[in-house]
Amino acid sequence: MPLRNQRDEDTSINLTPLIDIVFLLIIFFMVGTRFSEMDDSERNINVQVPQVADASTLTPAPPKKVINVLADGSMTIDQQPVNISQLAQKLADGRIQYQKLGVIVRGDANARHQHVADVIATCRQADITDVSIVVRQIQR
Repeated sequence: MPLRNQRDEDTSINLTPLIDIVFLLIIFFMVGTRFSEMDDSERNINVQVPQVADASTLTPAPPKKVINVLADGSMTIDQQPVNISQLAQKLADGRIQYQKLGVIVRGDANARHQHVADVIATCRQADITDVSIVVRQIQR
């Protein structure tokens, strides 16, 4: 029986579709990229922009207000004793000055939960969303 010495075609990878896809991706990203933050009308105005050494914010964010609820139900805000209506007024005034005002509520472990809940409700009425409650972790 005669043996065939026939050789199959060499297998090769056709790179044409891969190159087409790469070119399409390059075109897509070129069209989708914005090359400038300013449009041409703003760039044509002759304005000398001032230079500064430090470009930080002009007014830093105020520290969070600390509200203490004592065991007898009395409250202090920033170490000044207040009642619930005065607390609401101080929080509303603080929110007017700074929209993202934060509050930290420190309730005494022996205080009634109702007093802490009243403080949190007052914060909510003043439209303050950044409210934190302080707790202490038990050491084991």
